[in-house]
Amino acid sequence: MTATDSDRESELHAAGLDGQNRTALGRLLGTGGIGYAEEGSDGVMRATVRIPEDQLVWEPSILVFPHGGEIELTLINDDKNTHCAVLPNNGDPKIIWMVNHSKGTARLNLGGPGTYYYGSTTGNDEGRGLTAALVFGGEVPDSAKLDRPPQPRP
Repeated sequence: MTATDSDRESELHAAGLDGQNRTALGRLLGTGGIGYAEEGSDGVMRATVRIPEDQLVWEPSILVFPHGGEIELTLINDDKNTHCAVLPNNGDPKIIWMVNHSKGTARLNLGGPGTYYYGSTTGNDEGRGLTAALVFGGEVPDSAKLDRPPQPRP
């Protein structure tokens, strides 16, 4: 089932990803849906992403996290082709090779807030698709704040 443009716009608006000076992604990633991580009692945020057969997209293509921290990302390759996920991680990117019909899990630490991109870099993937985003809300840690007057917030 494919979402219409109107459905996608509604999803972006509901997630706060559609406007300037928000967690803005707008129309940057043209395919795939929006998913939300679940935070466990252990403080680890977990989410699952799939590569549907013959679609060359991550589903969902945008994952929203409430704040930065430790995440566990499960990747499932339902496709007939091999893909490689190159994932952001503070200081040390992670790589997961996924042969056809396989699954892998990565434990990542991302300080947030911000948007972190990942994708597959094998074969046709980078030219056609398989680019996705991890979007982290929350406040910037004090150690990363600039020494300037407070800025207006939306």
